[in-house]
Amino acid sequence: MFQGMEYIYEVYKERSFSRAARNLYISQPSLSATVKRIETRVGSPIFDRSTTPIGLTECGKKYIECVESILAIQNSFQNYLGDLGGLKTGHLSLGGTHLFSSYVLPPLIGRFTKAYPQVTVDLIEENSANLELLLMNGSLDLVVDNSRFNETLFSHRLYQPEHLLLAVPSSFAINQSLQAYRLPGDHIRRGIHLEDGIPSVPLEAFRDEPFVFLKPENDTRHREMALCRKAGFSPRIILELDQQVTAYNITGSGMGISFISDTLARHIPPHPHVTYYKLDGPESCREIHFYWKTGKYVSKAMEIFLETSMPRTPGTAT
Repeated sequence: MFQGMEYIYEVYKERSFSRAARNLYISQPSLSATVKRIETRVGSPIFDRSTTPIGLTECGKKYIECVESILAIQNSFQNYLGDLGGLKTGHLSLGGTHLFSSYVLPPLIGRFTKAYPQVTVDLIEENSANLELLLMNGSLDLVVDNSRFNETLFSHRLYQPEHLLLAVPSSFAINQSLQAYRLPGDHIRRGIHLEDGIPSVPLEAFRDEPFVFLKPENDTRHREMALCRKAGFSPRIILELDQQVTAYNITGSGMGISFISDTLARHIPPHPHVTYYKLDGPESCREIHFYWKTGKYVSKAMEIFLETSMPRTPGTAT
């Protein structure tokens, strides 16, 4: 019944026969014929071909649910075999948002694969909500995120604390009256901004300025709004974006103020057209965790990756 399920699953993931065929290195007609044979064997269509992109029938939804269960079981057994072989084989699936997939996970993966070159590592970039779903259905082993996942469903280990900073276009006149609060970019990279003697900027000074915020479902957005409300004003939002990196680049172009994490600021060079400020209050602080599904077999690859990923000195990145 599930022979050839990898073809079905690839079409499901890509929502396209043509893209799935390219990924599988077969022709589209061949893939279409294979899918049709499987649907005939199942006795019901799996895909609703009347929608764009292609969707699933009710039967298809159940088929995919079963496939994901099978893949989770296969992955769990493969990890077990990897343990038996002393990590001479194995597989590790990691997930993160754009920020973590671009700047945090690559050096951690590099360190791990250098020590265990025969363990294959996959990296999936998604938003936090989708990462939680992928972790739940077994498609991912570990996720690193600064959002709080459901603690009844997921176990976690602290990676490091994170602090929000204010990024302001240097061309804004308001910077002239706040010179005492300016935070040099190299101070962020060296962790000096965390010292008690570094003053936090009075956020209310920016009440009349334009802001670039992340979209409402993002944890950073909730904190942005809370910080502004605590400062006694409702921000004038000119753009709502998905990614912190994009918001930061918009700030660099001179359009508006953004809230960025020191995680981002430490991993990229200081922008020549951005002025940085430290923020105060519990809303500006959060924790980055590694998450995995509670009850999942924690493979040796997962265990060692977590151990080798911990920051080597407090307050620094990797």
